[in-house]
Amino acid sequence: MVKTLADKNVEILDPATGTGTFICDIIDYIPKQYLPYKYKNEIHANEVAILPYYVANLNIEYTYKQKMGEYLEFPNLCFVDTLDNTGALKYAGQQHQLFGFSSENTERIKRQNEKKISVIIGNPPYNANQKNENENNKNREYPNIDARIKNTFIKSSTAQKTKLYDMYARFYRWAIDRVDKNGIIALITNRSFINSRTFDGFRKTIQDDFQLAFIIDTKSDVRMNPKIAGTTHNVFGIQTGVAVMFLVRKDERETDECQIFYTELDEYWRKEVKLQWFNDNKLEKISFRKISPDKNNNWINFKETDFSDLLPLIDSKDSIASFHSLGVSTNRDDWVLDISIDNLKEKMESFVKDYNNGLKKNLSHLAIQSVKWSSNLIEHFSRRTSLKFQSNLIVKLNYRPFKQLYYYCDKLLSDRLTANHYDMFGKKLNQENRIISFSGMGHSKHFSSLAIKNVFSLDYLEKTQCVPLFVFDDEEIKHYNISDWGLDQFVTHYKDKKIKKEDIFHYVYGVLHNPAYRKKYELNLKREFPRIPFYKDFWQWAKWGKQLMDLHINYEEAKPFQLKRIDEKPKEKKEKQKEFFPKVKEPEPMFGIMPKVKVKLKADKQTGEIEIDEITKLKGIPKEVWEYKLGNRSALEWILDQYKEKKPKDKTIAEKFNTYRFADYKEQVIELLQKVTTVSVETMKIVREMEKG
Repeated sequence: MVKTLADKNVEILDPATGTGTFICDIIDYIPKQYLPYKYKNEIHANEVAILPYYVANLNIEYTYKQKMGEYLEFPNLCFVDTLDNTGALKYAGQQHQLFGFSSENTERIKRQNEKKISVIIGNPPYNANQKNENENNKNREYPNIDARIKNTFIKSSTAQKTKLYDMYARFYRWAIDRVDKNGIIALITNRSFINSRTFDGFRKTIQDDFQLAFIIDTKSDVRMNPKIAGTTHNVFGIQTGVAVMFLVRKDERETDECQIFYTELDEYWRKEVKLQWFNDNKLEKISFRKISPDKNNNWINFKETDFSDLLPLIDSKDSIASFHSLGVSTNRDDWVLDISIDNLKEKMESFVKDYNNGLKKNLSHLAIQSVKWSSNLIEHFSRRTSLKFQSNLIVKLNYRPFKQLYYYCDKLLSDRLTANHYDMFGKKLNQENRIISFSGMGHSKHFSSLAIKNVFSLDYLEKTQCVPLFVFDDEEIKHYNISDWGLDQFVTHYKDKKIKKEDIFHYVYGVLHNPAYRKKYELNLKREFPRIPFYKDFWQWAKWGKQLMDLHINYEEAKPFQLKRIDEKPKEKKEKQKEFFPKVKEPEPMFGIMPKVKVKLKADKQTGEIEIDEITKLKGIPKEVWEYKLGNRSALEWILDQYKEKKPKDKTIAEKFNTYRFADYKEQVIELLQKVTTVSVETMKIVREMEKG
């Protein structure tokens, strides 16, 4: 790589330098005898923000002066948005007045576009999604690049294409189009390009367009491994894993097959160790292993199984279930969801009032800070669509495992509330159904499945997908969702006409809980929707599935497990009482007001204890309870997490509507923990039977 950068007639471009770091590194690597010529003619860099442009320019020129002992202006830094600069010069006369820039910048862009770029190197800027529409800081659109992504990465993909227009994907697409027929791309990005099903089309494109690919996977994706921390283990101190990829294109290909080489750093190395590894290891000395993609263009973390021979549950021309859906996504959970129905009503009345007042006063949406905006709501606001509060739009929603909230289900206030949800729960979203929810494609945690009966959130489980037992027509008459094709497959295979559609539904739920199934197809389930095998004893698996479904759907009616409850006085107060008033009984609280007690909601799996707060503990939790997991948490841990007091991120909610206090729900939570303990114990009994059978 170093030799390549030093070679004459190799044009090097950093499409987004930030502070010029990569160009400075290149200058350090290139031998002195080559540097003056390459510096003047063959090293290029772009920057789109004015301050980083000047900083980059200063850094590059200073680095050159340090190496060569003399100052020389860097003539190839362009003030341009790389993703707009897709070939022919479109900037003549457009940037002439920008910040006092002269036609010199236009000439630099023109000169760069006339070059055959041999090496593209960099760490693309990234802004996946703004956190809040009120920030007014969305990624801008790039029609040319996005069209190329649609016709290549997306066209070749089998995944749901929702996140393929981020900045990393755009820079990769731009670089692949821009680099010469004999060239190298070297980019630092997140590691989803090498691992996620979302980017299977991207990997197919790489295999078609390049002869060699070298991947350094620094790993440390915190979402996939909660035992590490982004700040201490990730090379950039972030939550998402990071990878470096080198792509080599040759005009004369030695083979039709792209050769892919891969190395990975230890997941548990700290950030400093990983960075030192890069400092100590030259590319040509790194020990890569050659990998062979599978038929689905997976590069790593796969093994050959018979998964493709099983029956597709969903998303196929012929599948067991005719219909499936994602959950509801509101984009304003703090507003439209609440544990208290009264507080929800008050919030929504305020929201509707402020929104409608803005319409009456002809205000810009940016002037109404008390409203949580989204692109969908902004569009309705611009069309002068008013809102009306309707209390009959409040329904129950499964927010997280064993945690329900009240939900104000106005379509205008939920970014993803579609016909699918009405098909499952009726015109008012209040019809009960039987739903198998399960972890969707691309999930990073353990695969899990949980049956529910009401509307559910998109993140109820990770990337939640669901299959309902019934769908409702326009007259709200329900019909089985198990297809005739699916029924025929089971009846034919088992030679048993007694099998009905509801039996198949229960059978599927049983199979999805089978530990052997989850282990064997773990990697397949991360990248594909479930497929269902034929087990020897259909009726036994259907029975297990029905038992589990009844347990999980009716958890609120479960018999509370007899945990030992211990109530004590707060430790600090108790100790002070002994110290200062050893013989005096603690006075009763005045006017019935109890002192504030610190909430803990912590579990100790070793001792089988849960600390509710400074006063109350629960003891005697069976060990098997912790084994019943939904993702990376046990069922009880989900409850402990969800009932903690948390400050809302929305400023208006935090100031005016933050009414949740754990003390108000303490007894309810303790009872819920007892009931879900029973559910967990009974679930694991059935799972153990599955393991034996």
